[in-house]
Amino acid sequence: MTHSTRIVGAIALLLLAGCSTGPEQREAAPLKPLTVKEQVSSVVKKDGGYVVNWAGVLANSNPWHFGENVVATVIAKDAAGKEIIRLQQPLDAVPPAGLLPFSGEVVATEQPTRVDIDYRPAEWRLAGRIVSAFQPFPVTDVMTVRRENGYVVVGYVGTPYRLPAGSLEVTALLRDKDGKLLGGGSAFVDDVRSDSTRRFVMHIESVPNTKQIAKAEVEAHTWGSSSRPYEQLALGGSVPVHTVKPTTAAFARDRGRQGMAAGDARP
Repeated sequence: MTHSTRIVGAIALLLLAGCSTGPEQREAAPLKPLTVKEQVSSVVKKDGGYVVNWAGVLANSNPWHFGENVVATVIAKDAAGKEIIRLQQPLDAVPPAGLLPFSGEVVATEQPTRVDIDYRPAEWRLAGRIVSAFQPFPVTDVMTVRRENGYVVVGYVGTPYRLPAGSLEVTALLRDKDGKLLGGGSAFVDDVRSDSTRRFVMHIESVPNTKQIAKAEVEAHTWGSSSRPYEQLALGGSVPVHTVKPTTAAFARDRGRQGMAAGDARP
């Protein structure tokens, strides 16, 4: 065997190895746990008690898997360490290579001084489509109103998919001028179809100083701890972006390319 033959054989083996990544290998690849990209909590005195609010962002760095059945455990304690609140909040499925913004709120009769949030590890499910198939839900015409007793976020949400979305959760993350997370709120919209949009309204009363709020980041995602709703929408296909036929006549001759000289094999 000549030296050049050995080189050609080695290159062929490398190409075969690089092209052999299939579902079995993706399934066997080590999965990274969800990470808490951001998290914040606040306590505000209101009539009848104390409003405890929390908001955060979970990140999924796995490109082929959904993170399912994630549960946040929220524990609030008073100054003496006494536990005032303990609740579990099921979170929506985290898409592959994606983020999940979330928020929650509860009213306590006693004043908490500390709020801790812990997360149950995700259960992983291999996605049935590539990441680009899971398109975001468009949020439009967002308006915000600052009030003495809270902050109002109003807007519309649509869907890029052919099948109607049975239920979507809309989450608003409130930030200051430097991008620091201050709090958040959530709302639900049902039966979102491709030919119309649904209106949502959030009245967030848990930010201590609404004058610090500079913007609201609003996103929508499928509601439920399972990836099944998102998978079904993606498998049903998306609506074409361009649906209007052209009104001008076609070119008599293709003007997109110039004739090439003989022997020129460049693309």
